[in-house]
Parts: sequence; C-alpha cells; structure tokens
Amino acid sequence: MTSVLTVILNWRTPEMTLRAAESAVAAMAEIEGRIVIVDNDSGDGSEERLRSGVTARGWGHRVRVVQSGRNGGFGAGNNAGIRDALAKGERPDLVYILNSDAFPEPGAIAALVKHLATHPTAGLAGSLISDPDGTPHLAAFRFPSLLSEIEGPLRFGPVSRLLSRQRVWMEVPEQTCRVDWVSGASLMIRHELFERIGGFDETFFLYFEETDLCRRARDAGFETHFVRESRVTHIGSVSTRMNEWRRVPNYWFESRRHYFRKHHGDAGAAVATLLHLAAGGLHRLRCVAMRRDPGDPPRYLRDLLRHELRHLRATRAREEAA
Repeated sequence: MTSVLTVILNWRTPEMTLRAAESAVAAMAEIEGRIVIVDNDSGDGSEERLRSGVTARGWGHRVRVVQSGRNGGFGAGNNAGIRDALAKGERPDLVYILNSDAFPEPGAIAALVKHLATHPTAGLAGSLISDPDGTPHLAAFRFPSLLSEIEGPLRFGPVSRLLSRQRVWMEVPEQTCRVDWVSGASLMIRHELFERIGGFDETFFLYFEETDLCRRARDAGFETHFVRESRVTHIGSVSTRMNEWRRVPNYWFESRRHYFRKHHGDAGAAVATLLHLAAGGLHRLRCVAMRRDPGDPPRYLRDLLRHELRHLRATRAREEAA
C-alpha cells in the first residue's frame, strides 16, 4: 500500500492547525502513513497546546508534534518535518504538504494519491482550493518569466491578451490537467523526487518556494498536475496576515529576486525588475490620468526599486572586495 507523510506547519495558530490536522486524519482514514505537525518556533506556547490537543483527541498513534527549532520560513519548516520522519526510520512513498489553514475534504488526499499512481510522469499534484463559501482560489499557475513581469504589473487589456500565455495566474481549470506549478496550500510530491531535487530551497522564507520546487521538478523530468477531484477549503493568510499588509514585507522582495536570479541569472533578475518597474510605472500613470486607485500596496514600486538598488550595491561591494 502507498504510504503518505502529511506535514502541517504551525506558526502561532495552534487551534487552526489542529482543525487542519483533524481534516487530514479523516482524509487519511484509509491511507497508510503519519501526520507530522511542525511548530516553527512560534514561541507563544503553540507547541504545548498542539501536543495537549493531539493527546486529548487520541491521535497519538497517527499524529506527532515536532519542533523545528527556528522560524526559517515555510520551506525550512516543512523540510524539518520530513527530516524528522526520516530520522525515525519512516520512508513514505509520497509527501503531502498541507497549510495550517487548509482543510481537505474526506476524499481529497486519496484523490492525489490515486492521480500520482496512475500518472507516472507527474511528480507533484495539487488540489482545487476554495474559500469556505465555495469560491475557488487561484491554484494553478504558469512560471514567472520576463514577459510576465510586463503583463502582470501593466494590467492593460490589449497587452494582457497578447501575452495571455505568459500570465502567471490561470483561470481555475475545468478539469484535471498539467500546469507549471500549484499552490503549496495542498501539495503532494513523490518522496523520491523530493529527495532527488533537494527538498524546499530554504533561501525562500515565504513565497515562491513551491514555484521553485515545481520548476526544479520539471527540470528533473517530472510534471506538475492540478487535480480538480481533490477539494480543499482554505481560509488563507492566517499566519502571514497578507490581507493586512500595509506594505509588502522585505521577505517577499527577497524571495522574488532569489527566484529570478536562480532561474534567469543575475542579468535576468535585474531585467525582470526593470520591466516590472516600467510596466508598473505606466500602470500608475494611466491610473492618475483616469483618477483611479492603482490597487498596489503603498510605496510598492519604490520599495521594489530600493530593494533592487540595495542588492546591486551589495554585489558591487563584494566584487570590489574580491
């Protein structure tokens, strides 16, 4: 029987995490494997509340709580959960990453297992994700590219139609299909592939880590599939509080730049930022002329420019020191 290791990462949301674990326990009722809850060094008593919650629910035979020891971000925390399983002699066939604010329906995990069993070219599979009211989330995407750095920030109909195949976000597919990457809120990967490509890149603190994982899997010869039969409810942004951002945090800019630098080189990363700034600037000018809110967080373009200039200065300083 195929075995599955489910990893749920907690950051100061213990009650929500236990709800996610409860959904995972039910969805894994007929599936061999374990559930590991990783507390990402919350420092707020989360670990103790998680342990007592697991004990009170009688999950000790199926669920365990581990401590990562540091808040290294999403990828590092999930890697810690997988390393813990390996250290205990567990060798799962599949690893299932589940957000602490995501709740799989009873058949959701089994649908991903079945899909990977019947599609050997697929290395990863992601779910159809919806709000609690049933509104689908964007959960299937194309890889970011230099042209997507024009289409996205410009937000101009004729250009978006011309570059529609470069747009990162996709309309929710009507059926199961191959895509570039899927949301990390509900993501299953073959463990052998996960080990082969080195797991999550821990340079990413938050954002772009699942994009990078799927891209490295593609480079290793494996596809990523969106599996519509796997349904997961997702509240969203509970730990990151993205919907409360007054300004985009520095770690988002760091992750974005690391992704472009890693997959497009230093020059490609710089060009991507220049294109983004130019397209975003044109969008701002159009909004000023139309007396319309541009829809960006405050100081977004200035923060992006400041972040890029800081990197360029640091690179120049290192070159001069060498």
